[in-house]
Amino acid sequence: MNTVIFRTIAPLIVSTMLVFSVYVCLRGHNEPGGGFIGGLIAASAIAVLGMASSAAEVRRALRFDPLGIAGVGVLLAGSSGMLSIFNGNPFMTSIWLYLDIAGSVVPLSTPMLFDIGVYLVVFGTLASVVLALESEDGENL
Repeated sequence: MNTVIFRTIAPLIVSTMLVFSVYVCLRGHNEPGGGFIGGLIAASAIAVLGMASSAAEVRRALRFDPLGIAGVGVLLAGSSGMLSIFNGNPFMTSIWLYLDIAGSVVPLSTPMLFDIGVYLVVFGTLASVVLALESEDGENL
């Protein structure tokens, strides 16, 4: 699909999808959504960008290897569960930290770190698969 209209509108579609994927990921530990669905939406955005341009251009735009992003996600998700062990609780027990920033309380939690890790794993894995499928023969598999 290499039409002028699609190549022109693809960056707008991709940026909207990426912002929505982050929103879905960050609201996921309190409401429906989460890292898995957010990662799927972000990987779909990468697929759209790959259809509008080429897999090589998308890899340059990402700046990091998608499987490296997935590896960071695994480390983040695993370490969020390990934090509870250092606190004397069973593995994957939630830990909450309430920060007072400019007069409002911002809650941070290990479930949010876990969701972000899952987001990165799903995004990195599926982006790697999509880019491998969209690449031409011998192009940076």
